[in-house]
Amino acid sequence: MRKIATITLIAAASAMLAGCGSTGIMGRDRPDEFAVQRQAPLVVPPAFNLMPPSAGAPRPAEGTASQQALEALFGGPAPRSAVETSLLNRAGSADPGIRTAVGDPQTNTVNKGRLTQDIVAAPQGDGANAQAVIPG
Repeated sequence: MRKIATITLIAAASAMLAGCGSTGIMGRDRPDEFAVQRQAPLVVPPAFNLMPPSAGAPRPAEGTASQQALEALFGGPAPRSAVETSLLNRAGSADPGIRTAVGDPQTNTVNKGRLTQDIVAAPQGDGANAQAVIPG
């Protein structure tokens, strides 16, 4: 039994040692870490659409820096597609005073029940005195 353990230990050690060879397992060569070439540094290309300012000329009013950034990223406002234009034409225009008409008593609304009405009509507060009331 002791002989089998010794043979197994020697076989395992020789297998691990074989992995340290210069050609590796299956005869593959490893890359040479000293043969790496240096890449050229990155260079920012010149902006051909920019012209140097004229002497004494006023600064161009092109908008804020955030607007210029959005323009550079997204290319400015896109034209509406035919489908979007058709949809907007079919929808028509909204009444400018729609927000004030919502609170009008003559506005038709959906009845959500007494509990919702109580929640909406509750006085404003920090909730320290809030209680759960289960309708019975």
